[in-house]
Amino acid sequence: MHSIFEKQPEKHRIMARVCEITGKTPIKGNQVSHSNRKTLRRFLPNLHTKRFFIPEENKWITLKVSTEALRNINKKGIYECLKEAREKGFTDK
Repeated sequence: MHSIFEKQPEKHRIMARVCEITGKTPIKGNQVSHSNRKTLRRFLPNLHTKRFFIPEENKWITLKVSTEALRNINKKGIYECLKEAREKGFTDK
């Protein structure tokens, strides 16, 4: 059994709502009502779970990517985008 202060096992470490290519995360902002009342809300990134085939490594990977990341992948290619994301520390896949 793990205490709450110990490091979680690899399979239980999940980064929810984070793009694995661009590193986009939720941001905070105000929800403004018609009467101009402001309450805090979260703006979530537009994420999709997609499978990609990497011919250079001859394997399939599943990534949580934003729509901006999909556009970058279409432009540069999955291998180049994945290489940049690994260098920046956004993914370890």
